[in-house]
Amino acid sequence: MYTLGINAVFHDSAACIIRDGVLLAATEEERFTHFKHGKRPVPFSTWELPFHAIDYCLQVAGIHINDIDHIAYSFDPYLLINDKYRGKPTIDIPFEDGDSHLKTEFGNVWDPLFLASIINAPGQLRDGYPHHLQKRFAGCVIQRDKWHFVEHHISHAASAFHCSPFKNAAVMTVDGRGELATTTYNIGTGQQLSRIGQVNMPHSLGLLYEDVTTHLGFLHSSDEYKVMALASYGKPEFVNDFRDIVQIGANGQYTINNQNLTERFGPKRMRNEEFTTHHFNIAHSMQLVLEEAMLELTGWLQHETREENLCLAGGVALNCVANARIRDRGAFKNVWVQPASGDDGTALGAALWVDARVRESDERKFEMTHCYWGPEYSDQEIERLLKLWKVPYRKLNNIADETADVLAENKIIGWYQGRMEFGPRALGSRSILASPITQEMQARLNEVKDREDFRPVAPVVLEEEASDWFENARYSPFMLFIYDVKPDKAERIPAVRHTDGTARIQTINDQQHKNYYDLLKAFHRKTGVPVLVNTSFNTLGKPIVCTPRDAVECFWTSPFDALVIGSFIIEK
Repeated sequence: MYTLGINAVFHDSAACIIRDGVLLAATEEERFTHFKHGKRPVPFSTWELPFHAIDYCLQVAGIHINDIDHIAYSFDPYLLINDKYRGKPTIDIPFEDGDSHLKTEFGNVWDPLFLASIINAPGQLRDGYPHHLQKRFAGCVIQRDKWHFVEHHISHAASAFHCSPFKNAAVMTVDGRGELATTTYNIGTGQQLSRIGQVNMPHSLGLLYEDVTTHLGFLHSSDEYKVMALASYGKPEFVNDFRDIVQIGANGQYTINNQNLTERFGPKRMRNEEFTTHHFNIAHSMQLVLEEAMLELTGWLQHETREENLCLAGGVALNCVANARIRDRGAFKNVWVQPASGDDGTALGAALWVDARVRESDERKFEMTHCYWGPEYSDQEIERLLKLWKVPYRKLNNIADETADVLAENKIIGWYQGRMEFGPRALGSRSILASPITQEMQARLNEVKDREDFRPVAPVVLEEEASDWFENARYSPFMLFIYDVKPDKAERIPAVRHTDGTARIQTINDQQHKNYYDLLKAFHRKTGVPVLVNTSFNTLGKPIVCTPRDAVECFWTSPFDALVIGSFIIEK
């Protein structure tokens, strides 16, 4: 049974495909269209439907969209049909049987109609979409019983619990908003999720953090991680203000009160305006109160469920500092976060949820141990492009050893290997890599990528060596937790040690990504350091590269030294 999962409601539109409970492919639309977070500029000025991502998933499965048994859409507009919305325009989604479903106007809830109209009317793709996509959609109709609207927060929760190593766990989802919910609590057992509580709009920790992101001159639903990085430079000057805004109540409830940030903190920072201590302190105070709130909410959840395992989902679960505080100071023994815990991951959660319900299976067939679910390209395809473009290159006899030699010379490389990552982080397939041994490497990388000076760069470390270099480090393959750098190792890897002494690590073993692991092993042999700097293979405002063409174009327009792409190296 094939189940197609789709997210296209808020941001980070994505698609995945599940076959009998096992993930085959998952990817974000932005990687194909080059519109970050899947948002097209004018004339569309809206979040994209993941046509290219769907096309890729069908290609991996080797099927046409007619062969899909079920389509899971990670939003349920029926939850919004109430007195408030009944007066607004409604639309009908055409299905094969001529029947229809009532929908309301809410953001991009119009998207299901658009998708339905496209695949029911071949040749009618909207201007701006390549016509080659029609081959996957031509001749298709939506059968009514194929389409499933899945509540947004259930999609988040399933994306974490159904991919986790746990048979039983408490599950907490914290994001900006779903249909109504902003925070939800579930108990996961087998393939079941039981809702035990939720917080609804307008009270949202995620939206508050977004508002602070905007107040500090960044892009909301995009740059929240910059606020997290900025926070380590500040002091808790405004912590009482944020404690006044965030009021934690009983039974996992909270309220967000009087969040007019301009009234409290003065004018918002303009983009490109210099950062001041005032900005640092706002970020620090917001981050601290978020961590306090998350600790208190997870504490209530553990007391309520008596579970020892916690799964986190939603955009707030990408906050690796808060995750680490929950891990170190919280009530749960184990904490697991899915790498695409933002809205892109809801495509995966919706598909897994529908798959389990339809097959009536309580047996888990899938555990996410890596994130490499996107496109890959063969050496033949790569070399064909290099020859066509007359790019000077040479073939490597030993990719790991020869690349490690380049890195040991303190050069910066683009590293393009295997299947692309699913989720917002580059984790060794579409990465920029460098040696962590010199302090100036952080500044060099920020310059290469035109990033803000305060932004840290993160390390990848051999899994078996991690605990020798980072305090209490453990299996952490998705770069979603911070660890303290061990004092006796700090001077050996200064480029990856943040100003607060921490690092957001990725561990790697040879079962997850052998080429990447072999490179770390080779660098360790040559330098005595089992760590590399890893940052995403992209430039400012662009998504992570996807195709060989993307990689070569990014390399030639960026000031780094070499590109290792498949079995080939290109050097400047």
